Amino acid sequence: MIRRQRMDNLKVLTKNKKPEKSLIVRVKKTGGRGSNGRITSRHRGGGARKLYRLVDFNQDKLDILAEVISIEYDPNRTGFIALLKYEDGEKRYVLAPQGLKQGDKIISAEKAEAKPGNRMRLKNIPEGSMIYNLELEPGRGGKLVRSAGSGATILNYDTESGYCNIKMPSSEIRKIPGECFATIGVVSNSEYRFIRWEKAGKSRKKGIRPHVRGIAMNPCDHPHGGGECGAPIGMPYPKTPWGKHALGVKTRRRNKWTTKLIVQRRVKKKRK
Repeated sequence: MIRRQRMDNLKVLTKNKKPEKSLIVRVKKTGGRGSNGRITSRHRGGGARKLYRLVDFNQDKLDILAEVISIEYDPNRTGFIALLKYEDGEKRYVLAPQGLKQGDKIISAEKAEAKPGNRMRLKNIPEGSMIYNLELEPGRGGKLVRSAGSGATILNYDTESGYCNIKMPSSEIRKIPGECFATIGVVSNSEYRFIRWEKAGKSRKKGIRPHVRGIAMNPCDHPHGGGECGAPIGMPYPKTPWGKHALGVKTRRRNKWTTKLIVQRRVKKKRK
């Protein structure tokens, strides 16, 4: 059933369409290593070659109508992308919303029709609308809600403070300036989360290397290591290879500037 859903989802893609040459660049692989040559992100390396698509998260060409030339697969993200051709002839890639088709026309403006793909300021979007590619600061480009199938909801707009209350996909409610831009709709490829990769080879092609369990290591290699056969980790809580808490610990910085804009924290899901 999952394979059939995946194939149905791919039907929206434009057939036999190669990526736009002027909008692709080759990015050198790091293998999880930083600027000093040391591994900073484990279990990365290898994988199939892929070209990076230059996606326009800002969409700052205002009041210029754009036609959707194609809906394409992007190996660098979970959602699909759309190739737009503006009336002045310029082409750009943008994140494709669910339901957008080849030949549709969309626009970025201060205020426009509330249909999937159109982009406008938060204060002009009707309450209850689903949005994605959301800005945190005006003019800085979309930073939030960009993964496949995700969408935030506009709750209300306060004219006195100039902020909108937005319910994020995580159920968190936060304030965002009404001058920020967002795109109407939900990110395409919503069935991505149902994909089963089936075998290790597919992960290797994505550049993900094997992950060894800490409990299978020696004590000198991991806090969970040692013991005989199926021995437990032998401590009250799981740790990282460097001895820090691995589960149930907050990782958000206390002094992060956007904390003051959070109205309600996300609702934690109960573990089964």
